[in-house]
Amino acid sequence: MTPDDLAGTLAFLRRAEALKSTLRSGHAASGRPESTAEHSWRLCLMAMVLGGGVAGVDVLKLLKMCLVHDLGEAVGGDIPANDPRSADKAAQERRDLLAITVPLPPARRDEILSLWEEYEAGTSPEAVLAKAFDKLETILQHNQGLNPPGFDYGFNLAYGATHTARHPLTAAIRAMLDDETRARMVPRAE
Repeated sequence: MTPDDLAGTLAFLRRAEALKSTLRSGHAASGRPESTAEHSWRLCLMAMVLGGGVAGVDVLKLLKMCLVHDLGEAVGGDIPANDPRSADKAAQERRDLLAITVPLPPARRDEILSLWEEYEAGTSPEAVLAKAFDKLETILQHNQGLNPPGFDYGFNLAYGATHTARHPLTAAIRAMLDDETRARMVPRAE
């Protein structure tokens, strides 16, 4: 890498740090809001421990896809699925991804954009798993988090259903998480 490439890469990494402070609608087990960086970390962990056993999947590509899937949120923030702005979410995230990757060397910027576009299209084996794992990680966090009173657990039961049904592994995980969701929905006696 040239000195300019290194400087641009460091500038990109500094901007990406914003994901550590970009809050999502889910909550950690301690009750504090979850960050996009935390979501992406556990999504990558899921990809590593679950994706490695799936035939025909390039785990390195899967991990890269998981790392960049929400990168644009460092610029524009998280848009929850139930937010009215979610209709334009992909277009906004693409614009934000292009903005955050400007300082990178062109080949690296193109790689990130290509991975993100493949993820959005959901057509490769890696993209199918990345999309499904992304939805499953969110449901897992909703079930595990110390959520505020009135949290809508019913949202989990429909969220990402088409994506999680596309592979037998993710469908099996989904069935287990749906059972957990239903258990969380049952009113507890005080």
